[in-house]
Amino acid sequence: MYESLFRLHAQLLKSLAHPRRLEIIHLLKEGPVMVCDMQKMLGLPQANLSQHLKVLRAAGAVSQVRHGKHREYHLAHPNFAQASQAIRAVLMERRAGRGLAEFSRRINYLRPVFLDPVCGMRVSRHAAAAVSVHQGRRYYFCATGCKNRFNSQPQYYVGN
Repeated sequence: MYESLFRLHAQLLKSLAHPRRLEIIHLLKEGPVMVCDMQKMLGLPQANLSQHLKVLRAAGAVSQVRHGKHREYHLAHPNFAQASQAIRAVLMERRAGRGLAEFSRRINYLRPVFLDPVCGMRVSRHAAAAVSVHQGRRYYFCATGCKNRFNSQPQYYVGN
């Protein structure tokens, strides 16, 4: 029994072992997202996004709901977001050289919430997928596609 569970675990991790698929999981942690919106947020061609979603669906990490011609994706279980966030926190701590003594400082780091200037999604500094500095001010983004759109025309988004 345990051996088969470890095999399933490995298959799931293999399906997640791509930066874009991890970014999709990260994006969906806030709730369901329509494919057309996800495509803009991630800055991926539709065909490429469909391939990634197919892999995640096959692994049981995400599921879809159809609304006419449109599809909305959500995490199949909330623990996928928690597991991904836990691994991300470990990696960020290692990168920053922080230990457990910094726990209270990290909690305060989570509190400020910002709006992604492109799509309007709420993100914290810790949970942001990307950051950009424009005219000395930091902007936080839910996904790299939003950051890329912002960087191509920052004056459009700063004025809003």
